[in-house]
Amino acid sequence: MRKKLARIKRSRKTRHILKRLCATRLVVYRSSKHIYAQIIDHTNKILTSASTLEKDIKSKINYSGNKQSAAFIGTIIADRANKFGIKKVSFDRSGFKYHGRIKALAEAARKNGLNF
Repeated sequence: MRKKLARIKRSRKTRHILKRLCATRLVVYRSSKHIYAQIIDHTNKILTSASTLEKDIKSKINYSGNKQSAAFIGTIIADRANKFGIKKVSFDRSGFKYHGRIKALAEAARKNGLNF
């Protein structure tokens, strides 16, 4: 339980800083089986999202809890953001460490046009 509370504390600190900047942010959440990504503007309105639970994406991946599926979500969220004309975002990793699936998603999003 202590590990989860530390992650939530890191998450709150990051979000507080990003709200002061009034930045559009790419929010990432991961569970043991799935990964979720949303682009949220400074008024907390969700502009676009992608997750491994969507039917289109679920049919294209074998297992949703690995780096390959996270990278696929990164490409999808970057493509959807480009359709809205969003090029620059702040990366909100929700207190998760920047490695593994979080890193794979971020690098795929950067590779496909998002700047953060």
